[in-house]
Amino acid sequence: MVYAVVRAGGRQEKVEVGSIITLDRVQAAEGESIELPAVLFVDGDTVTTEADALSKVKVTAEVQGNLRGPKIVIQKFKNKTGYKKRQGHRQELTRVKVTGIK
Repeated sequence: MVYAVVRAGGRQEKVEVGSIITLDRVQAAEGESIELPAVLFVDGDTVTTEADALSKVKVTAEVQGNLRGPKIVIQKFKNKTGYKKRQGHRQELTRVKVTGIK
């Protein structure tokens, strides 16, 4: 079993070849290939965590498309002052498919 833990958008994701993950927006066109930095690499019983060895590990992924996350509503309210504030947010996301771990 071969898998890697990659750093993607401020988070760490466990990926295998063929897995589809959602990241924060990546500036790449659909169908384009990107490379993700590995923080851990597991190949059977061998676990690699050293920075020198991880610099040789390449995790490639293909961009499948851009999307937006669910809408989050932020409301602030202070009693007896007439202060109300409402704001929303939708995170920009990118869906990628891992194509190779070498």
